[in-house]
Amino acid sequence: MAALASLLRRRSRRTDVLLRTLCASTATPAAPTLSSSAAKTRLRREYDPDRSVSLLEAVDTASLSASSTRHALSLAARRLSRAGRYADAEKLLSSHIQDTTTEPHLSAILCSYASAGLPEKALDAFRSAAPSLPAPISSMPFNALLSGFIRCRRNRRVPVLFEELSKEFSIAPNASSYAILVKAHCMVRHDAKAHEVLARMREEGISPTTTIYTTMMDSMYKQKKVEDAETLWKQMLESGCKPDQAAYNVRAMNHALKGKPDDVLLVMAEMETAGVEPDVITYNFLMTAYCKVGKMEDAKALYRSLGDKGCSANQATYKHMMAHLSAHGDFDFALEIFKESMSKHKVPDFKTMKGFVEGLAKGGRVVEAKQVISEVKKKFPDNMLSGWKKLEKELGFCADNGDAVPQAECSAEESVSEAKPATAEALEIDDSAAEETGMSVSEAEPATAEALELDDSAAGETGVSEESAVDETPAPETSSDEEVPRGPA
Repeated sequence: MAALASLLRRRSRRTDVLLRTLCASTATPAAPTLSSSAAKTRLRREYDPDRSVSLLEAVDTASLSASSTRHALSLAARRLSRAGRYADAEKLLSSHIQDTTTEPHLSAILCSYASAGLPEKALDAFRSAAPSLPAPISSMPFNALLSGFIRCRRNRRVPVLFEELSKEFSIAPNASSYAILVKAHCMVRHDAKAHEVLARMREEGISPTTTIYTTMMDSMYKQKKVEDAETLWKQMLESGCKPDQAAYNVRAMNHALKGKPDDVLLVMAEMETAGVEPDVITYNFLMTAYCKVGKMEDAKALYRSLGDKGCSANQATYKHMMAHLSAHGDFDFALEIFKESMSKHKVPDFKTMKGFVEGLAKGGRVVEAKQVISEVKKKFPDNMLSGWKKLEKELGFCADNGDAVPQAECSAEESVSEAKPATAEALEIDDSAAEETGMSVSEAEPATAEALELDDSAAGETGVSEESAVDETPAPETSSDEEVPRGPA
């Protein structure tokens, strides 16, 4: 009996231990982790800054490459900065800088500083992290830093930093470095200095690239210096550089700006002869050219045929088609495009949507106008809706109980441009810029120098640089207010 009692006591103790273990594991489950791919997908659709940071923290760090780090971190940092929380964005980014020991990851984080509109903080981060990198430092983080200043429209800082940092850290600039320098000069219309860079490259035995010629041609076309642009085209061919999609798209842009669809078609014929496939940017320019001369049916037919051509509409496709359709009073087709843009999470910028909604309201289609506003507002957090609240007040929607928002909310402050879902430029780094605006970093593993260095460059996007004479403010993350595509549209 004594032996039996002892056995029962031992079993009871083991049962108690097992139960306590089970209860402990139930009370404190392991934190869920996300793959980098799943995190990026969810981050693109999450606009609350705190939830964005939580998603980033849930990423399985073992799955993060340099490219993955850049995409996920950029999205979270951008959400914080758009909410006006620049200190939080800086804290988030600096926490990743501390453990950086490789150039690809440093380059990725420097790109993320640009997404948050913090180029000077990126410079501080570069200086603090550079000593821990293996010597000599390559051009990769150097180029990532400089391209971030261009993305934030601090173009005049680039030539100064180019000279200072290359000497301070004994960095040998490469062709991509010079492409960034050329773009900085072109963005502020210093054409002579851009040509000086070409001469300097040749003296150093570095051949100018298609990207550099494309950037310079883009600048010439935008200044209506067509002959100079054509001269550069000839020089590019004579130097042995083969035109790519970006180069041809710059020529297509020139004709689209003038409303010459036949000339855009000629450029497309040249592309096909050269074995270069037109892309969605090319078709965007053709659609724009059709719209500018009133050939709306041709533009609509082209839009419908994008899938057959192996292309998918991007954010600028929706933006510019909706703007032109609204201007021509074709709100039925504009509504069709709006619904598709919503389903693809590529809502056009606030200015385009504002004109569209105002057109619906003025045409007596108030119910549809309210529905559009309601659908768009579901996509964004409250801190990004002040412009929409003001628009509702201007259109008199606030007076209708239950239709829009309470009248008290409609006494909001001055409107602000609403942020758009990133694309490439885009979420271009949407991205765009590219997105989001959009940034074009390769998804391939491992990350290459080209994937991280020339962020938002002509090569990375379409060869069309964003035009700005303002150096003092960060580049907006929303679409351009221009009437025609100026780059990756």
